[in-house]
Amino acid sequence: MFTLAKREVFEQEIKRSRFLAIALPVADEEAAKDFIARESYSDANHNCWAWRMGQNYRFNDDGEPSGTAGKPILQAIDGLELDNVVVLVTRWFGGILLGSGGLIRAYGGTAALCLRASELVELIPTQTSFIRAHFSELALIKARLAGVEHLTIASEDFHNTGADLRLEIPSHQKDAVLRMLTDITAGRIQIADKAEDLSF
Repeated sequence: MFTLAKREVFEQEIKRSRFLAIALPVADEEAAKDFIARESYSDANHNCWAWRMGQNYRFNDDGEPSGTAGKPILQAIDGLELDNVVVLVTRWFGGILLGSGGLIRAYGGTAALCLRASELVELIPTQTSFIRAHFSELALIKARLAGVEHLTIASEDFHNTGADLRLEIPSHQKDAVLRMLTDITAGRIQIADKAEDLSF
């Protein structure tokens, strides 16, 4: 799965109607709704949109015939295997009716061209783990973690004897990473799924 690296804009004219697509990577449904509210044009005839976040998706035809705008936009998102993405396609009517087939091609095509022009970023599924380590082992642990691709240290909280690290570990590497940390600390490291489960 992929998402967009940044906001992308694409515009084209089809039979005198102007179509403007704006695509954006989003973290959640609230961000998608904010984007749609902020980027919709009040002077346009239609502001049609779709978004996908994992299994959750929504689309809206905004007054176009049912199934001719929002759904083709969603199909453009899914066709490129994108996730955490919202696309808004705005239409200013040019006086020529496009018919259902023409609308589907116009909205879906404008969205697809916008998305194809975008720089994509691969989405790596991660899982969260918390570790507690002594100061004496912290440098070694961080050096080893730096060598794990796509792993991030999301937070670091220091206390009297060491630090608690919140790790975002690529799902397919979680077991191997935690085993490696146990091995290099001879089992002195604490590992938990929740921060509150850590204690010395």
